[in-house]
Amino acid sequence: MNYKSLLLAFLLVASLHFYAFGQVNAPKPYGPLPSENQMAWQQMEYYAFVHLSVNTYTDMAWGNGNEDPKIFNPTSLDCRQWARTAKEAGMKGIILTAKHHSGFCLWPSKYTEYSVKNCPWKNGKGDIVREMSNACKEYGLKLGIYLSPWDRNRADYGKPEYITYFRNQLRELLTNYGDIFEIWFDGANGGSGYYGGANETRKIDRTTYYDWANTYKLVRELQPKIVIWNDGGERADLRWVGTEAGYVGETNWSLLDSTGDVPENMLRYGLENGNKWVPGEVNTSIRPEWFYHKKEDSKVKTVPQLMEIYYNSIGRNATLLLNFPIMPSGLIHPKDEKAVIEFGQAVREAFAVNLLKGAKAESSGFRGKDKKFGADKAIDQSNETYWTTDDNVKAGSLTMTFTKPVSFNRFLAQEYIKLGQRVKSFTVEAFADGAWKELAKATTIGYKRILRFPTVKATKLRFTVTDAKSCPLISNIEVYNAPQILAPPTLIRERSGDVRIIPADAESQLYYTMNGSTPTIKSSKYNGPIKTNDGKVVMKTIAYDPKTGKTSALTEEKFDIARKSWKIIGISDDKCYNILDGNPGTQWYQDNSKKMPIDLVIDLGKIENVSGFKYLPDQNWWASGIVTKYAFFVSSDGVEWTKAEEGEFANIKNNPLLQSKSFAPRKARYIKLQALQNTQSDNKIGYAEFDIITQ
Repeated sequence: MNYKSLLLAFLLVASLHFYAFGQVNAPKPYGPLPSENQMAWQQMEYYAFVHLSVNTYTDMAWGNGNEDPKIFNPTSLDCRQWARTAKEAGMKGIILTAKHHSGFCLWPSKYTEYSVKNCPWKNGKGDIVREMSNACKEYGLKLGIYLSPWDRNRADYGKPEYITYFRNQLRELLTNYGDIFEIWFDGANGGSGYYGGANETRKIDRTTYYDWANTYKLVRELQPKIVIWNDGGERADLRWVGTEAGYVGETNWSLLDSTGDVPENMLRYGLENGNKWVPGEVNTSIRPEWFYHKKEDSKVKTVPQLMEIYYNSIGRNATLLLNFPIMPSGLIHPKDEKAVIEFGQAVREAFAVNLLKGAKAESSGFRGKDKKFGADKAIDQSNETYWTTDDNVKAGSLTMTFTKPVSFNRFLAQEYIKLGQRVKSFTVEAFADGAWKELAKATTIGYKRILRFPTVKATKLRFTVTDAKSCPLISNIEVYNAPQILAPPTLIRERSGDVRIIPADAESQLYYTMNGSTPTIKSSKYNGPIKTNDGKVVMKTIAYDPKTGKTSALTEEKFDIARKSWKIIGISDDKCYNILDGNPGTQWYQDNSKKMPIDLVIDLGKIENVSGFKYLPDQNWWASGIVTKYAFFVSSDGVEWTKAEEGEFANIKNNPLLQSKSFAPRKARYIKLQALQNTQSDNKIGYAEFDIITQ
């Protein structure tokens, strides 16, 4: 063998030796992993819900199923306006509520007459799903579909025949309108309804009735790239987070078990050792309720409120599904449009400049001392590279040195979740004034985690994984200096009739008006509780930051008559007056030894012209004693009673907001709210606030 042959043989052996012994393998997957569809969905981060149906025209939360289709007439409907608003707000898609619980269909389904084909809009020739699909394509948005499994109109709901109808509707929606990125099956199932004229209550077993396994199979056959949202029965691709208030738990695992019940706390936090990838989706509305109500025109969420939701959803390893209640005209209200576009701009401003660009990264150790897993991979702006440790190392740190001292107040981290969610806890520190200072301590990361803290000026940043299920994989770290957004103050009226203004920022100044005008810094300055007469009061207020010269969004409240002379009858517990103190953070529970129905009786002190009432349940997380069905009575003497109203608080379990019910004015000194049923079907009844509406 000549010299050349020997050299080639040596090089071949050396090469084989390197690949056999020198190459560092990537970590093996750990635990459940996201599917391609789930990854594509997670990367969308933020998308819209839209709600429009017959109950838009009846001022109800849910339709009963007996509403006349002829009331549905959105004469100015413009899905392009919806899509344009979503696009300008930074959203990536829109989920259209094609059929809500009333059963009314926004497309001309050939399987029912209860649809747009029998309404005045476009002389019955319209198809909102088609218009929505076309608008999404025009604006580069993905289309999703909400189809309520519960149908209060169908005579066969609760029977096997209804499942055929339900799947026929699915087939129409998933084959006629192009690609669908998400199908949304609401968790509300069974209850009172029209049901083709039966006008009765029907119950179903939500875990078996819909035969979810075969329903999901049909969905995936029709739309291979889809993800499925469902919170009952067969485990879907996505999970509800247990509330519609706009947040998920600070600890948030993208995992659940594939079978078994899901307790509410598990919905909020996920399950650390779950055996299926089921990430959380935060669904909330830009107004208190899902469908449009004119009375909520002053209740549109402000930019600071929306930013808080952003940090508590996208910033906690979830996605954000933000709803627009469409007006009867068929348009998004200008206030909603303005708020969401300004919100999108605020997000862009907060995350405009990543201050780690150009920084130097070092680590306490990285996998096999192979540079392809080095510290710089966490700040290289690529989500496909990552820093990681050896298999047996479940902790480690990264130190980033800035090119010059920088001020920042936001920290963003991402795991390489294609190989599993691993990090259980971590810390963030800054090197400032010659010493390390802890800025934050947190738990899970997942797809994305964003932390907020007071602005700090530092030369170095240290990120430390303190515990993980397996070797951590960090694909991205960023830091930002987000501008301050002044949050609006809160208004409450105490039992005495005094109005109190509560600032969100203790250092801000507060200004208010009581004449209906918009306050400025030339208006009355708030210095303590505002004395009012006993009548109705309209109060508007703003916060002002003298350091920046900025003002907050406007807060407006319309208070009814003062409650200082009211007496709660037949109750010896003085804590009962918590429900009249104007503070939604205090509550009172009636003696649960009583059996339903349970009465709350109040003496107003004098005859009033009563035209409605307001009920706010306990606002604590997973509160009990929430009234769902009620009757309301009035009396002039406290002996002879007249029923003024009876009904239900629709969706109050998932969205425990202030419930406002109106009726024809009645002269009364005594009023009685009678609880007929609560969310847990027991005898516990609780209140945070109670008030009346007067003519």
